[in-house]
Amino acid sequence: MCRWLAYTGSPVTLDDLLYKPANSLVMQQSLHSRLGAEPTNGDGFGVGWYDEHSPTPGVFRSIEPAWSDRNLRELAQHVRSGVVLAHIRATSGSAVQQTNCHPFRHGRWLWMHNGLVAGFGRLKRDLQLAVDPELFPLIEGSTDSETLFYLALTLGLEDDPPRAVALALGVVEEAARGHGVDFPVQGTLVTTDGERLWAFRYSSEGRSRSLFRNQDVAVLREQYPDNPVLHGLTDETRIVVSEPLGDLRGAWIEVPESTCLVVDGGREEVRPFAPA
Repeated sequence: MCRWLAYTGSPVTLDDLLYKPANSLVMQQSLHSRLGAEPTNGDGFGVGWYDEHSPTPGVFRSIEPAWSDRNLRELAQHVRSGVVLAHIRATSGSAVQQTNCHPFRHGRWLWMHNGLVAGFGRLKRDLQLAVDPELFPLIEGSTDSETLFYLALTLGLEDDPPRAVALALGVVEEAARGHGVDFPVQGTLVTTDGERLWAFRYSSEGRSRSLFRNQDVAVLREQYPDNPVLHGLTDETRIVVSEPLGDLRGAWIEVPESTCLVVDGGREEVRPFAPA
C-alpha cells in the first residue's frame, strides 16, 4: 500500500525527517519498505506542513517517485516546521495523478491513509452520496482515501475527530454489508489541525497495516547519552510512522490494533477504537 510519517515537536527541516534517518521515508521506505504490503512505493508522494506565514498548511504533491524528485530534495532543505505529514504512495488501483496523492487538505486540516476500502468501486456511490452536498464538489481525485476524508468532515471531523472517523468507517462497513463486501476497511489513518494529531489503526478483519510511535525522547537520552540526534530533539517530540525510521533498540513502540492515538503537545493518549 503506502508509507507515511507524522511529526510534531520543535521545528525541523523536512530534510531531517525525510532523508536523514537510517530507514528514511524517501530514500529507504519508498524503495525498500520492510513492513509494507509492497517493498516499493513509487506512485507519487506528498508532504504537508504548518508555519507562521499562513493559517492553512502548505502542501507539495507530485506523481514522481519520491526518491528521484529533485524538487522535493530542494524544498526539503529549506522548509522548517513543527508539524509535518509526509506520504509515499503505492496505488491500490486508482490512477497515478496529483489529485490522488496524500496528504489531502481542507482548511486547516490534513489527512493521510495507508490501506484501502475493499470493493470501493461498488461502494463509491453510496459513500459519496453520504458526503455533505457543500463538500462534495471539493473531492478532486478518485481515491477511497479522499472520499473517507470528506465523509469524516461531513460527520464532524473538525469538532470531534475520533467520533467522526468512527462514524465514517461505520458508514463504510454498513455499505459493505449491503453490497456483500467482506472486511471493507483496512489501514492506518492520521489527521491534524496543526495543533493536535489523531492517528488510527483499524481493519475490519483485525489485521491492520503496521503503525509505530516513538519512545519518550527523555527516556532515550538516558539510554543513549552519546547519540547526538537525541540531544537535538525536545522532550515534546512525537513521531508516528508506518514503520520505524531507524534501528535504535527501544526507540519505537507499536500502536496496538483497533486504537486511536491522540497527540497534544508533549502529551499522548491511547484509546480503544472501533467504527460507530
